[in-house]
Amino acid sequence: MSRARTAGTTGLASALLALSLHAPAPALAAGQARLGDVQQAMESVARTAGVVGAVGEVYVDGKRVGRGTAGSRLLGGKGGRIPSDSRYRIASQTKLMEAAIVLQLVGEGKLKLEDKLSSLLPEMAEHDYVHRADEITVQQLLRHTSGIPDSLGGKFDVFDFTTSYKPIDLVKAARTAPQGEPGKYLYSTTNYILLGMIIERVTGHDRAAEFERRLFGPLGMNHTYLATKVSDRIKGPHGHGYYPDAKGRPRDVDRLNATTYGAEGAISTAHDVSAFYRALNQGELVPPDLQKQMPRPFPELCGGTVSSASGGLPGVSSVTFSSTDGRTHFAMAATLKIGNEKAMAVGDAMKKAAEAVLCPGP
Repeated sequence: MSRARTAGTTGLASALLALSLHAPAPALAAGQARLGDVQQAMESVARTAGVVGAVGEVYVDGKRVGRGTAGSRLLGGKGGRIPSDSRYRIASQTKLMEAAIVLQLVGEGKLKLEDKLSSLLPEMAEHDYVHRADEITVQQLLRHTSGIPDSLGGKFDVFDFTTSYKPIDLVKAARTAPQGEPGKYLYSTTNYILLGMIIERVTGHDRAAEFERRLFGPLGMNHTYLATKVSDRIKGPHGHGYYPDAKGRPRDVDRLNATTYGAEGAISTAHDVSAFYRALNQGELVPPDLQKQMPRPFPELCGGTVSSASGGLPGVSSVTFSSTDGRTHFAMAATLKIGNEKAMAVGDAMKKAAEAVLCPGP
């Protein structure tokens, strides 16, 4: 039997996507910043155990000012280098995009932060798909304070490319896990599966279409899309990720079953994801009075002037570092040949690479 997705997937996303609701730190003076060597930084990431290839690009005021690629496109040094502008899975960074859409709907009067889950999706209470659905609010779903457990850890087979799951199937899977208390922080992808269902119910449109209409199209994210199919491969040039099977052998996960990770399913490029964070950090996506409701990446580098938002799926770790003034962005991704539970060291290496590039010192 193929190895199932482990709880490490959720743990990695939770640890990497550290969110802060505090006021932002002082902004990095991007136009005056001296950048380190991006190619050298990517080579350092590629030397990390478990990495197959690494790509990264730096943008200042929407213009690329540095790029790098190291390692290889395929396992064993095969396939040549990955183009730095290739697509990759951004995993949990997708949740920030979804949060922006939800808050746009609030600003348009189509939703309220205090709306109860049971009023928006009545079946959650009627069929007991979500415990205490009549208490949980949109705001709690956004902030991971609903108490709803995660739907992914250990429940779905990474190598199942035939079974098509509906969002409600993922919600049901979460129902068997221990429930947390509403109001207390508990990172859970199920929150954003439910928010995706709410987006579709409120707008009457497919979630992917709303992402395109509200974000990808207006921001010129022409190489970004949501993976939605049972056996989705990344379109165009890209690096291949691998995941250990039951015998510990790395197996190509160039395709993944997108129906099990729809809330983490955006596929993007360094340019496009930088465009999203630039617009988000400069207040172009969410109404000003609602921006404080947006989950914010934690400011942790360069004296608190640079924040990071990251995510992991089988075969990939991705992260975008942003100056708090929204001017400078360093987006990178590493394809892996290890399980997610062993990928924390890769996240540490990517953080060190960002420090070397964005805050190299005098």
